[in-house]
Amino acid sequence: MSIQTIITQDQTGQELVQFAERTAQRLVKDGLTRSQIRNIFTEVRKIEALWEIDQNKAVRRLSMLKPKLDYQTARQRHVKGLQDVLTQAIDVVIQAEGRERNERFQRFMELFEAILAYHRSKGGRN
Repeated sequence: MSIQTIITQDQTGQELVQFAERTAQRLVKDGLTRSQIRNIFTEVRKIEALWEIDQNKAVRRLSMLKPKLDYQTARQRHVKGLQDVLTQAIDVVIQAEGRERNERFQRFMELFEAILAYHRSKGGRN
């Protein structure tokens, strides 16, 4: 199942959970550390907090996460798998508007949280 489908059509969340588990396993195998993933997650949490206050600024900041991910990947190749997933998910969120954008952003957050949780449970190192 594609990220587009997971964020726009996965009503039960089962596909999201399965995708997050597979992604986390791959990230652990690739050597992505918990601190690398948490650094990105911290920025996403800041975007989430801003989302409730000023969605336009939050969308802009979410868009700017893509070049930050690219920079991190250039510095640390282990980030590439996470960059690929998050970049696609960001695009799906940004292309929507209004209530649909809010729902997609919420699913983006759920996806990232699930990846983070599975990364830890699958043995992601510090």
